[in-house]
Amino acid sequence: MSAATDAGQARECEQRIKIVATAERLFREIGFQKTTVADIARDLRMSPANVYRFFGSKAEIHEAVARHLMGEVESAAEKIAYGPGLASERLRALVLGAESMNAERYLADRKLHEMVEAALDERWPSIDAHIDHINALIEGVIAAGMQSGEFARGDAALAAKLVHAACIRFCHPRLMVEYAERPGPTSAQMVDFCLAALRAGSSG
Repeated sequence: MSAATDAGQARECEQRIKIVATAERLFREIGFQKTTVADIARDLRMSPANVYRFFGSKAEIHEAVARHLMGEVESAAEKIAYGPGLASERLRALVLGAESMNAERYLADRKLHEMVEAALDERWPSIDAHIDHINALIEGVIAAGMQSGEFARGDAALAAKLVHAACIRFCHPRLMVEYAERPGPTSAQMVDFCLAALRAGSSG
């Protein structure tokens, strides 16, 4: 691959990043539904046709913004899952960390929450990919805990699905909104419940 080709790909990547960053900012400022490709192009001082050189459709831009936001959560979750500490400590930090990051992104910013609602209603591919990614991280932590003897031996894949299902209301943007005003349990209490089950081996 030539240096010119490398430079061209780097410029294209940089331009795509700028478009995604601008789209995300406009979603926060004027709303997901109201933001048009023309708005994004105008902010970047380019034509809409130029934006479409990098993204084939408006839907692709939406997906890219969603992937960026969820990617940040996934990166933070990976650092916890693959980091030091007991499996129970990492599992707790993973669930509480995901709750905190999702609340910051999708609850505190109501305009951005519009995008989340559309993504869930329309079943964007990035949603399922994100759920699978987080579930795999939870499974890895649980498997490590079973291997070390911290958790009872069992089916780590099943246990991960059970823990994820038990804690989903604290990480799922739509459920976080629906349950915001309802009484507990808290996420910390639910994690305690899950950890007790893992130590007892009820998931096996």
